[in-house]
Amino acid sequence: MTDNNTNNAVDPATIIEAMAKKARLTSAILAQAPTQQKAKALLGTAAALRENSTDILAANAQDIATAEARHLTPAMIDRLRLTPARLEGMIKALEAIAVLEDPVGQIIDKRTRPNGLDLTRIRVPIGVIGIIYESRPNVTIDAAALTLMSGNAAILRGGSEAIHSNQALYQAMQQGLRDAELPETATQLIPTTDRALVGAMLSANGLIDLVIPRGGKSLVARVQQEARVPVLAHLDGINHSYVHAAADPEMVEKVVVNAKMRRTGICGATETLLIDRRYPAAKALIQALLAANCTVRGTEEIKALDAAVESVEEADWDTEYLDSIVSARFVDNEEQALEHIARHSSQHTDAIITEDKTVAEAFLAQVDSAIVMWNASTQFSDGGEFGLGAEIGIATGRIHARGPVALEGLTSYKWQVRGTGQIRPL
Repeated sequence: MTDNNTNNAVDPATIIEAMAKKARLTSAILAQAPTQQKAKALLGTAAALRENSTDILAANAQDIATAEARHLTPAMIDRLRLTPARLEGMIKALEAIAVLEDPVGQIIDKRTRPNGLDLTRIRVPIGVIGIIYESRPNVTIDAAALTLMSGNAAILRGGSEAIHSNQALYQAMQQGLRDAELPETATQLIPTTDRALVGAMLSANGLIDLVIPRGGKSLVARVQQEARVPVLAHLDGINHSYVHAAADPEMVEKVVVNAKMRRTGICGATETLLIDRRYPAAKALIQALLAANCTVRGTEEIKALDAAVESVEEADWDTEYLDSIVSARFVDNEEQALEHIARHSSQHTDAIITEDKTVAEAFLAQVDSAIVMWNASTQFSDGGEFGLGAEIGIATGRIHARGPVALEGLTSYKWQVRGTGQIRPL
């Protein structure tokens, strides 16, 4: 059994060092574990989630009650909340990951040099991955499943607001590992909410190979500023939906309302609406958003479309609301839309709605974001929707993984060189 009853009085660095050393030993086992054994652990976890669903939802209800008493934001409470449907979604994600192609050992490329050396580049696990996250209890399962299937050992540090939910979900993962006869130290959940443990993780250079933060802007910024360990992260989801002049009004209304309002507290929600001045149904679109109980903050031209529109401030263009609020403006053409996105996008997800294929392809090519969409809701920015089973997060940087980070994004590679006695000439 993994020792998760560490005394809070112990120095945080000592706690992390002990956990990381266990994880390092376990990662060597996981790197060689057969695909079927890892899949069995995931399916065992799924079964444990179903079997203990009542207890898990009860634990989550405790966290929700505490969150409401602490007056956390509606967006944070929404991310924290588990429902039978969301729990079933986590189970389906486990089942989907279990049947995905195992990335470990995949051949990326292979070549033979003129001197006869055979070179093969293959995928290998990263090693020990630390995940620091807030609210979202689903991250406990997604992170554990993705790290395990990609052959990595994980150290999880969830937020205090989700402690009961995370512990209940973690026990299901431990059951799955036992069922598959894999070390329970494949996934370790930090047992204390002491914030000093975050600093200890960020300082664990040489013990933890990669840290992935999942949470609000302040958490991610802190991780990026303090980490002595490589970080895979994104800050904001300042996402745009651009309604082009040649867009179909029926499609526009359906897609834009979904992109903003389906779930306002997720990083894939649209925050800024750009409407081509030549688009003929702008008023109907704004009124559809207002009818969906969305607050619209717009320029004077947008305000002229409906008296309920509020004034937009310059800071709005750089705000991730995570709420039922959208900023809106007209643009003269696609070039002006591209200029606005280049200036204000967080390079997460940006979309165009148009029937003009030439304009759409130019938008897809020119927007420098991790995910660029045509005629689709930005709410599809999700690893599960991309067929990846789940995601550990959406990376917006340019190094290593970009976009939804799933199995492949949690691997590195190595070169294998096979010779027949070749030596390099002087």
